[in-house]
Amino acid sequence: MERPESTPASTAPARRGRNGRSVRPATGRRPEAAPAPRFLDRELSHLAFNERVLALAERASVPLAERLRYLCIVSSNLDEFFEIRLSALMGEMRESGGIGEASRLWESFSRIAERAHALVDRQYRIYNEQIIPKLAGERIVVLSHSKRTPAQRAWVREYFEREVRPLLSPVGLDPAHPFPQVMNKALNFIVQLDGKDAFGRPGAIAIVKVPRALPRVIPLPSKLTPDRQAFVLLSSVIRAHLADLFPRRGIAGFSQFRVTRDSELWVDEREVSDLREALQVELTQRHFGNAVRLEVLRTCPDPLELLLREQFELPAQAVYRVAGPVNLVRLNQLVDHLTRPEHRFPPLVPAWPRGLPQGADLFEAIRRSDILLHHPFESFEPVIDFLKQAVADPKVVAIRMTLYRTGTGSVLVDLLEEAARRGKEVTVVVELKARFDEEANINLAERLEAVGAQTVYGLVGLKTHAKLLMVLRRESARGRERLVRYAHLGTGNYHPGTTKLYTDFGLLTADPAMCTDVEKVFMHLTSLTRVERLKHLWLAPFTLHQHNLAAIANEARLARAGKPGRVIAKVNALVDEATINALYEASGAGVQIDLIVRGACSLRPGVKGLSENIRVRSIVGRFLEHHRIFYFGAGGSELVYLASADWMGRNLFRRIEVAFPVLDPLLKQRVIDEGLRAYLEDTAETWTLLPSGEYAPPRQPGRGVSAQRKLLALLT
Repeated sequence: MERPESTPASTAPARRGRNGRSVRPATGRRPEAAPAPRFLDRELSHLAFNERVLALAERASVPLAERLRYLCIVSSNLDEFFEIRLSALMGEMRESGGIGEASRLWESFSRIAERAHALVDRQYRIYNEQIIPKLAGERIVVLSHSKRTPAQRAWVREYFEREVRPLLSPVGLDPAHPFPQVMNKALNFIVQLDGKDAFGRPGAIAIVKVPRALPRVIPLPSKLTPDRQAFVLLSSVIRAHLADLFPRRGIAGFSQFRVTRDSELWVDEREVSDLREALQVELTQRHFGNAVRLEVLRTCPDPLELLLREQFELPAQAVYRVAGPVNLVRLNQLVDHLTRPEHRFPPLVPAWPRGLPQGADLFEAIRRSDILLHHPFESFEPVIDFLKQAVADPKVVAIRMTLYRTGTGSVLVDLLEEAARRGKEVTVVVELKARFDEEANINLAERLEAVGAQTVYGLVGLKTHAKLLMVLRRESARGRERLVRYAHLGTGNYHPGTTKLYTDFGLLTADPAMCTDVEKVFMHLTSLTRVERLKHLWLAPFTLHQHNLAAIANEARLARAGKPGRVIAKVNALVDEATINALYEASGAGVQIDLIVRGACSLRPGVKGLSENIRVRSIVGRFLEHHRIFYFGAGGSELVYLASADWMGRNLFRRIEVAFPVLDPLLKQRVIDEGLRAYLEDTAETWTLLPSGEYAPPRQPGRGVSAQRKLLALLT
């Protein structure tokens, strides 16, 4: 990541200002402004994405339960940001000793922390000043201790004694009881006690760890709130009865607290003989990595905050004082209780794809023509049916599939197990290192191995992120038998749940060349042989990056020759510097470039002489924009590729990823119309990236032309 470099106004010696920074003496002329850096800061851009999500929690036109859900999504996103992104930066700081205020790492950390603090403060303002009052207006209340009636307090006390107190084990700190190990993202209380302990010693600090098994949102019985739907938070229940945990002691001060830890798993795959076993060992340590963030109540006494900071070895900027529960993610439990239709988006019923009869023989249908599926507007069921028919069909002899995320209780995994039991050759590439799904995928691999499926874990040092499913079927033609290949390629995971929430494309095809390419990729993944030349697929980490750069360069060549040059891309993130530089070069040649980048974007658009022909937008709406589409004008030929990869270094060089062309002209036009043009015409949910790195909000928030609403009307 490129950082701004200072450009001195003169060569005169510097003096130190009050903030310790260099200050140049006046030169009698106005100093020239330092040029803006070529690349935007990735971490700040990621936080800006969460600011855009948070804007949906503020929007009055969004149903109330969904506004609360967006608030929870931001908290979940921030958790991962700290666990993975900021933990890497803080790890560098710890290793280099770069904690001085003049260090580059410290400056970067400080900029990120300032933006993150502002985001969190805004989040709690929305919760306290908008969401909670709006809920109350709908006769839905979250009752604090002071707002409960005597009858409600009695019920809460009984609940505490029955369900909560037996699971709590307060730990008083002394030399024999050191600070307990606190798990990542767990709820805890720190308590300052008055009086003397059982041995006559004055003062004490105690830690109360709250078990994760306890619900965080507890509905009160309707008989206690006949005119309202009322809830209490677990943290409030414990707070109301803290004194009961310490008989004959007073509570001098207390706070909830929550620690976020470095959760990136690290295994040196070159040094282990069994990746699955090594990951299982590493998973036991995930909850206890280095601390990267401390959340406490805004009312937390300063001495308690200092004690916690020292315990977790955190700078002051890593402490977040919040005006509410320290874990807003768990308020998803409240969302689940808000079931009134007016509080939610209208139910989505994905449509069965037009032109594909339900119950049809999918092998025959795919032989006739490729089938494009656009989720979540169109159902994921044809993919499930494709696998179901393959399992039941005696002519199918082999099934091969990559699994990155599947969710628990996946019907696809059940079908793969059944195929193996029926004696079909089942080969599954399970990505054990899918972040935060490692344990689930280890269990999945064990299940499949137990029924005889061939299970492999991809390649050393690379995550298998490609979305591929292949079926080999023995068919007769003109009196001769042959193996015919069928394939599904996708931009999203084989996760039936997320296919109702994420926008993705899937392609079912029997194109011989495309399917041969897919077979070669599977051969590479299982046998570790070199990849043979592929006719259609672009495969990371081998050819995808270079093909992509070559396609961009070809548009620049066309533009220099006076012909139209055009690039449109839709990705989740754009941070690869080589790709950005190629786009800058193409812009300089006159290529018109439109980029739809949902999340982090390090490209700075609209800068004269650098990127004046590049426009960047981000769409944030009801569904998570997830499909990756690469469009190149190609002198009128219009190349359209769908991909599992974003334009990020990790996707292009440290993962097995696939980009595949849409060859059928009608389907290609569908991708252009539904996946690109609809989003370029959006005015309701489009945030525009400015040269400064800030985002301009939608011109008609929620009211104008919405790509997602348009696709819902068109396809469902």
